Amino acid sequence: MTSTSDPRDLRSELETLTTEAFRPELAEIDQLPTLDIARLMNGEDASVPAAVASRLPQIAAAIDAIADRMARGGRLIYAGAGTAGRLGVLDASECPPTFNTDPSQVVGLIAGGPEAMVTSIEGAEDSADLARADLDALALAPADTVVGISASGRTPYAVGAVEHARARGALTVGLSCNPGSALAAAAEHGLEIVVGPELLTGSTRLKAGTAQKLVLNMLSTITMIRLGKTYGNLMVDVRASNDKLRARSRRIVALATGADDTDIERALTQAGGEVKTAILILLADVDAPTATRLLAEANGHLRAAVRADGS
Repeated sequence: MTSTSDPRDLRSELETLTTEAFRPELAEIDQLPTLDIARLMNGEDASVPAAVASRLPQIAAAIDAIADRMARGGRLIYAGAGTAGRLGVLDASECPPTFNTDPSQVVGLIAGGPEAMVTSIEGAEDSADLARADLDALALAPADTVVGISASGRTPYAVGAVEHARARGALTVGLSCNPGSALAAAAEHGLEIVVGPELLTGSTRLKAGTAQKLVLNMLSTITMIRLGKTYGNLMVDVRASNDKLRARSRRIVALATGADDTDIERALTQAGGEVKTAILILLADVDAPTATRLLAEANGHLRAAVRADGS
């Protein structure tokens, strides 16, 4: 069901949001030379990492909670509308090739469905019911995590997703760019990255979008590090699905082991192209079945498997 709020009430609400604030000093930005506008934008963007830095303890706490759930078989589910939803879908879609996750492990939900990635879907963001239906279609479970994403922190789709997930016992995170947001209040972990008014009034695809992208990078990447998807800073679970990634796989094995090309090719062939297995074959001097067993016993953590072998 779509919200039927009085437009005047919504306008008053938007006027209280930091992300919607008007900046009179930029009222004639369209009169400036292109280079000056570019400098202004660059200066605005430079302020975003500091806003993220001020919330690092809260972000880290959310990551530890997400990793704990995912280690028990849970999924990471992003839910948002518009730019926020697209950023969630983007982050989710990059996990399989980067970390060899199953596509069902990290999921991006956008209000209005896949079509909303490229087209505005009328009224979709105003529907908490739609968010509940989208989560129910995934058979949401207590081991799952739902991250609601909304620059304003008031988007009904994102807030509805978090409220529904929390009622079902799932872990909830609310990522917004306004202080005192309904989204953060609804979630167990409220992450409010306050970046201030935008260069273009209300255009939250700018600083707010950048802040959201930075935080989503952290949520997924550090969670995967905690889950053993890396060895040091090497992407040892990378899925070699094209020539570039196959070349990267060989380089990762070389960096992790120091082996020569002949041994690397032999190990990758024995491992069926699995980088993590190939590295363990070389570091522990074991055959592929043994490497596979050691990794399984270590729950996929390569460093733990190496230590278990005594190498």
